[in-house]
Amino acid sequence: MPLRMRFPFMLVALLSLGVGIWAGWIRMGWAFPRPNPGWPGAHGALMISGFLGTLIALERAVVGPRWSWAAPLLAALGSLTLLLGRPTAGSALLFLGSAILLILFFGDAARRHPDPSIRVLGIGAALWGIGQAIWLVRGTPASAVPWWTAFLVLTILGERLELARLIPRGRGMAGLFGAGLACVLLGLALGEIQPMWGRRALGLGWLVLAAWLARYDIARHTVRQRGLVRYVAVCMLVGYAWLGISGALEWLPGEATAGPLYDARVHALLIGFVFSMIFGHALIIFPAVLRVRLPFSIAFYFPLAILHPSLLLRLAGDLGGWPDARRIGGLLNGLAILIFLLLIARALRAGRRAPSPNSA
Repeated sequence: MPLRMRFPFMLVALLSLGVGIWAGWIRMGWAFPRPNPGWPGAHGALMISGFLGTLIALERAVVGPRWSWAAPLLAALGSLTLLLGRPTAGSALLFLGSAILLILFFGDAARRHPDPSIRVLGIGAALWGIGQAIWLVRGTPASAVPWWTAFLVLTILGERLELARLIPRGRGMAGLFGAGLACVLLGLALGEIQPMWGRRALGLGWLVLAAWLARYDIARHTVRQRGLVRYVAVCMLVGYAWLGISGALEWLPGEATAGPLYDARVHALLIGFVFSMIFGHALIIFPAVLRVRLPFSIAFYFPLAILHPSLLLRLAGDLGGWPDARRIGGLLNGLAILIFLLLIARALRAGRRAPSPNSA
């Protein structure tokens, strides 16, 4: 597909992110305008399926066969239904279609190039699809959040598993990863009938996988380097700590699907882990998708330095019963993400203006 055709997908994904952040602020109690009354209820769907689902499908379509472009197309259409209205069965169906195509993409890739990382990515896509099916059956996207978050984590793990081949393997590497993955899948299934035990199994899975990443991921070696390589490694290592924190929070007694503890558990994972991965990977993925140079600057550490302390403030508000701390922390979480996007835009513009290395 021509390069110019990729920008509409990126635009829809970024609009989903911006509106999702705005909706999250409203849900936390900030008295911001509501151009669309359906946005607060679509917060999770916009952030996970609208923003990240579209981008993940687009990233795969860029290197896949022509038919795989239907996956980001359906995800973008699902995102537009959320941006223009309320979450509906039609939104879920569009995202489900995107997930099915993503599963087919990874199935074809695994057939041609058998590799554990591709299988993990395929399992992640399947969990995204199951989440959409649950949304269809129950009529609310909130019930799909555990499956969606697992989709994001396994997508990241699949990519890191591929990179882990660059360092020597210990005998326990595959066993530890398999144990963590099994706990996650057990927790998701068990959570549908026994929420408390499902949460604990899921939390154990996150703890085991965080330990696997801390032990075997290449970031523990590349953090000793400089520039972009070190920045990416810092993002990864901090994110792994948040994955472990999220796993520990799953063991605390309390609300299963709402309330302060739920907010702490979900956002330790989605903001602490997932957005740390985004901050690191975006500087690699954006140039690959858009075919534009993206020069690294030390300024990228600035939003990272806002994101994590503000998330600690948010969790302190959640767990300590301080709603103002939670609200301020959540506001700063969103601002850190928006500042990061502004830095990306500035770097992309600088990359376009910079002369080619091959020019005279």
